[in-house]
Amino acid sequence: MIQMTRVAITDTTLRDGHQSLIATRMRTRDMLPIAEKLDCAGFFSLEVWGGATFDVCIRFLNEDPWDRLRSLKDAITETPLQMLLRGQNLVGYRHYPDDVVTKFVEKSAENGIDIFRVFDAVNDIRNMEVPIKTAKKTGAHVQGTICYTISPVHTIETFVAFASELASLDCDSICIKDMAGLITPHTAYDLVKALKKDIGLPVNLHSHSTSGMASMSYMAACEAGVNILDTAISPFAGGASQPPTETIVAGLSGTPYETGIDLVLLNEIKKYFDGVKENYMGILDPVSEKIDTSVLIHQIPGGMLSNLISQLKEQDAMDRYDDVLQEMPKVREDLGYPPLVTPTSQIVGTQAVLNVLMGERYKVIPREVRDYVRGIYGRPPAPIAEWLLSKVLGDDVAVTCRPADLLDSELEMRTKEAEELGIVKKEEDILTYALYPQIAPKFLKGEAEEEKLSAGEVSAHAPHAHAGIFNRFRVVVDGEAFHVEVEPTGEMAAIIKENKSSSADVEGGIASNMHGMILGLKVAKGDAVAKGDVVAVIEAMKMENNLHAPHSGIVREIFVSEGGAVGTGDIIMSVY
Repeated sequence: MIQMTRVAITDTTLRDGHQSLIATRMRTRDMLPIAEKLDCAGFFSLEVWGGATFDVCIRFLNEDPWDRLRSLKDAITETPLQMLLRGQNLVGYRHYPDDVVTKFVEKSAENGIDIFRVFDAVNDIRNMEVPIKTAKKTGAHVQGTICYTISPVHTIETFVAFASELASLDCDSICIKDMAGLITPHTAYDLVKALKKDIGLPVNLHSHSTSGMASMSYMAACEAGVNILDTAISPFAGGASQPPTETIVAGLSGTPYETGIDLVLLNEIKKYFDGVKENYMGILDPVSEKIDTSVLIHQIPGGMLSNLISQLKEQDAMDRYDDVLQEMPKVREDLGYPPLVTPTSQIVGTQAVLNVLMGERYKVIPREVRDYVRGIYGRPPAPIAEWLLSKVLGDDVAVTCRPADLLDSELEMRTKEAEELGIVKKEEDILTYALYPQIAPKFLKGEAEEEKLSAGEVSAHAPHAHAGIFNRFRVVVDGEAFHVEVEPTGEMAAIIKENKSSSADVEGGIASNMHGMILGLKVAKGDAVAKGDVVAVIEAMKMENNLHAPHSGIVREIFVSEGGAVGTGDIIMSVY
């Protein structure tokens, strides 16, 4: 008689599914109408929060992420809600001090999170201790996570050893997070088998369909005793996302790994998301939906792939896409083979983009890359290239302690700042501000606007900064898709021409070398500037980039303000 080993399903549609395919742009208003049916399906959990959702809500959607969580918790009463937590980075791109981490985890549980999937980008257990221990104190289920990757220093033995460290922190289950779809069926079987044998905790396999192997690897994992698989409803599955929920449920039906989930109900849910997907076709890039076996070389994870495409479009540089993919593994080797997951995927990806666009490797090194080299993000899996260490550190030495031990408490300071800004209506607003002090005030003051879904809409307030970014359209004729570009004419063309020509004529003009947001101005009108001085900090591709003066002089005029958007080539100040 065959022993039945039912496999549970975590559905990721409301978090990783849309993060991987439409750059996390699904609105809460598109989630709530289907919440009840999702709740009735019989999933182990629904991943609905964390990852990039927090950032995108306040940066692009003009939505309060805490309101989203509470609304979903009110609508979903039977199925546990799950979030992805980036260890000491929480839902941001840097380490936060322990007081912020503790309060955020407590508030996340209080607002509705039942399961915390906690990971660290470089698998450094020191960066996971505080969030795991705090989550355990709330009574939540904690899923300690292994970031799976392929490199000369990552082996089954090293992954099992790391899982043992997670088990020692009293994690309830272990997740294999295969963010780029790299795990082969053979390795999936061996790794799950080893974890079940040596660790003894329930094992969850999370993979992406980018390479086309995920469904095969899921079946092999089932044969090795996996307990939970991650899937997404089919309209938001495949490609850079997870395997389709319906496909996995049907494929396991009648096997020893039967899920018990009703396919008829899943089909109803699928029809709903078919309609939702239509709302986002303008921002869905076909590249994200395709199987791309080159991922076995560049290893870019699902969520980063769609964001990378978005970043290149922002810089009007999609023609350099292949060059960036070739540069990625080189940068990753330079940095000691970090797994490519947030924030290291952004760190490696952004440095690769800059290396390509600047025409010289490491000509521009963002602050986050420098911090990574210094050890601020934790211990790299392998030594960083000596020449890069020397370039970044100079005579300094890298950090060897737990990085968060270097951080002073922030919560009290951020609370005071937020109250002085008049942006605190609830306690969670302080955390939102603490996580994103640059962009949160605009949102919390009610001054943010929801990003338009149409790819063809151009802002009348900054035509020269955005023209050329939103003039691309995907047109479908008789079922065949074409990509077309529309040139501006008439008044809009005249405005663009005027702005470009006037920018070129500014005496001593210092131009932005990328599209982004002015995070800080380091000089004021009348200041003396030496060649090489940092005159501004631009946030681009989620990284901070210093803009250096190409010549010496006096600041005669500043044409931008902090928080404002700039395009590549825009003149931000005049120095002569």
